[in-house]
Parts: sequence; structure tokens; C-alpha cells
Amino acid sequence: MNNLIKDALLIPVSAPRQTISINPVVLEVEGRPIPLELRITAPATGERLPIILLSHGHGPSLYLPSTDGYGPLVSFYAEHGFVVIQPTHLNSKVAGLPADAPGGPLFWRSRVEDMVAILDQLDAIEAAVPAIAGRLDRDRIAVVGHSMGGQTAGLLLGARLTDPNDPDAQNVDLREPRIAAGIMLTAPGNGGASLSEMAASRYTFFNPDFSYLATPTLVVVGDEDASEHLTVRGPAWHEDAFRDGPSAEALLTMIGGKHGLGGIAGYDARETDDEDPERMEIALRMTWAYLRSALYEGDGSWQAATQALAAYCPGHAHVEVK
Repeated sequence: MNNLIKDALLIPVSAPRQTISINPVVLEVEGRPIPLELRITAPATGERLPIILLSHGHGPSLYLPSTDGYGPLVSFYAEHGFVVIQPTHLNSKVAGLPADAPGGPLFWRSRVEDMVAILDQLDAIEAAVPAIAGRLDRDRIAVVGHSMGGQTAGLLLGARLTDPNDPDAQNVDLREPRIAAGIMLTAPGNGGASLSEMAASRYTFFNPDFSYLATPTLVVVGDEDASEHLTVRGPAWHEDAFRDGPSAEALLTMIGGKHGLGGIAGYDARETDDEDPERMEIALRMTWAYLRSALYEGDGSWQAATQALAAYCPGHAHVEVK
């Protein structure tokens, strides 16, 4: 029971389960300057559990952009049947590298490599965490990323990247075929003339080609997420993956939402620019429903959720589909 939430509770989800969280799980990754640290959160019971790889953003907080963040998302997904694996990427303030280290400031390529390393070492992860050993469904893997993590997710889902200032980053293809579906939460949009002066000078790797996005994807945006430090186009910039991506099936727009989508990065967090428990609960329920239906053929969760959203929460959010 949560007295802060009303309408969103009418969006149907499965019954919650007890969960367990294991942290840290440490992987040695060849070529990575420091070990890869993970948090794993899973239902305490159940077999053949689908997997979510969760990529954190690059916000102003010290700890939320790491395995210690995104409690609302992680807890909800695990309570409703997913095993969530959270890496701490190299851009993390608490456990990463300085911005001027090779690959910095945001380590876009290393972030994708972290996710691939996790998939390559699932056997090692299960061996290190007996509580989930033999319980993972490796045929049902999704990626979810917020903000900079949304770019990471997009690359894994098939979007390509060209950095005009890097001869080694031309039409980079990092699609991961083991990932069957994904969600891009307030992800960066197109580059070039869409970027602010600051982003055009510092973040030239914000230059995706979503026309190659080939894996079923839900794009989530806030209609007040102007991100003026990054783009001159306003909130529509975050919709680019949906507008240009062939396999971006749906766009969930949070009315009044900003970059924090109501608080997904952490409860009562200063990083959240639009704290709203109702908005956050809608984001949690709708994204869970999308992943269930994307990973399980014939599952009706997404259809039921979109119908409930339209019936009970029209002032909070809306869905556009292709």
C-alpha cells in the first residue's frame, strides 16, 4: 500500500514477490582498467527468471549513477519477476574514473562493453551468487537505460554511432543479439544541429543513427524535459529514437515529466527534477508491462496496461504506437 499513489494503481501488474539483493559482485574484465562491480536483485523464489541489464545515467548525484542507484526501478522489476543486474560504469563519480581518463568523459564505448561482459560471464555470476544459480532465463534478456544509460541501451539495441571528432568511431555497430527487447528512458537524441553549444563541443558522440535500431524498443520521455544544456530542440529531442528507429514500437510520454520521470533514479533524490510518486509509478508499471509482452509471446500485459492508462490516467501520460 502506498498512500501517495492513486490512479496508477489501476494499471495492472503481477502480484509482488519478496526479493533479495546481492552486492557487490565483482567481475574481472580484460582491458578494463578497474574491475566491474555489479548489484544483482532478484525474486527470492521462482525459476526461469528473465533478466534486465540496467544502465545508470550521468547525473549530478554522487552515488545514484552506480549500483547504489535506481532503487525504485530495481525493486519494482525484481518484485514482479525479473532479475536485475546493475553495473557501475566508468563514468560513475563514486566508483569510476576521472573524466579525463581514456574513453572519458562519459565512457560511452566502455558502458556498452560492460553489458556485453556481463552476458559473457553469466556462468561466473551464477557461480558467485548461489541464490540465483540455475534460475536465469538466458533466452529472455532486456536492457533498460536512463539518460546516458539510454544511449547505452540504444547502442545495444542496434543504433549506430559516429563521432565526427574520432576516426575510430565511424558508424560503430555494437548491437547485442542476445538482448531481445529494451527501454530507452529520456535518452539523448540526434546530434549535429540538435545539440547545444556545450554538447557540440564536449559530447560529439551524441550523434546516433537510429535507422539501424533493430530490436523491439519502448521509448519513454517527459514532455517538459527540455535538457537545455544538451539540446536546442527541447523535449522532442528525446523522442528521436522513436521517430527514427524502425523497431522502436512505442513512445510513452509522461505529462509534466522532466528528466527524472517522477523519481526513478532514487527516492527523495536531489537528482529528480520532477518528483511525483504517481508519475513514477506509471513509469514503473508501463515499462514492466512492455517488457513482459516483448519477452513473452502472447503476453497481454502491455495491451492491458495501455488500455488502463487511457481509461484511468489520461492526464498523466499517453502512449503512441507505430
